[in-house]
Amino acid sequence: MDIVNKGPLLVRRHGDHVAVVTLNRPEVHNAISAVMSEALERAVEDIEADSTIRVAVLSAAGGRSFCAGADLSEVAAGKGALIARPRTGFAGFVRAERTKPWIAAVDGAALGGGTEISLACDMIVAGDGARFGLPEVRRGIFAGAGGVIRLSRSVSRPIAMEMLTVGAPVTAARAAEICLINRVVPAGTALDEAIAMADQIADNAPIAVRESIRLLRLAADGDEPRLWEENACSRDVIVASEDAREGPRAFMEKRKPVWSGR
Repeated sequence: MDIVNKGPLLVRRHGDHVAVVTLNRPEVHNAISAVMSEALERAVEDIEADSTIRVAVLSAAGGRSFCAGADLSEVAAGKGALIARPRTGFAGFVRAERTKPWIAAVDGAALGGGTEISLACDMIVAGDGARFGLPEVRRGIFAGAGGVIRLSRSVSRPIAMEMLTVGAPVTAARAAEICLINRVVPAGTALDEAIAMADQIADNAPIAVRESIRLLRLAADGDEPRLWEENACSRDVIVASEDAREGPRAFMEKRKPVWSGR
């Protein structure tokens, strides 16, 4: 696998067995566009197809934000459906089939879709200035790109309930305390730490790593197809509600939303 510059997505090889994938839209807090979703979907496929790559690291450019979620300008322009790929879901990543471990290297804010992309990875390394959160309920929507499904697999049920219903972000230190992430490191060093972890994994027997991951995912995610079906049902109910229109409108108008409960 060669170094590839795909505009909003950078892909490079580190050493013999590690791929580093970088979200590259720092000017908009690495918000996910339709083009980035397509590029990330393709990058996952390329990494899966390359037998020499054993581990992938997902990072983001700029240092201020890991990912702000979907690009709202594209959503407003009617391109929201293109940000969620038919087969692989939001960002071309959250439902992508992967047999190799992915480590998220998070510096800055990872809110909404940014947290969901992180949760779709197998491990998370965060700089001490990182923040994680699922604030969708504050906008009349929900964390439908895997946030609701995956959060309780990382943290306890009461903590997941609080994060999903209050919608407030947590610091990297708090995220480590509740077992949402693996490691906290000084700001600006998350990528280096994630690559070091990837190197350690890549030094191990690849078949043993692959099968360990397969069984671990099966144990944790065995009911995931059914959960995604229920996720779609919840999404349809929410999208059809008046509150789902009021939340984004209030956000754009910089006012407190007036919920109707309808």
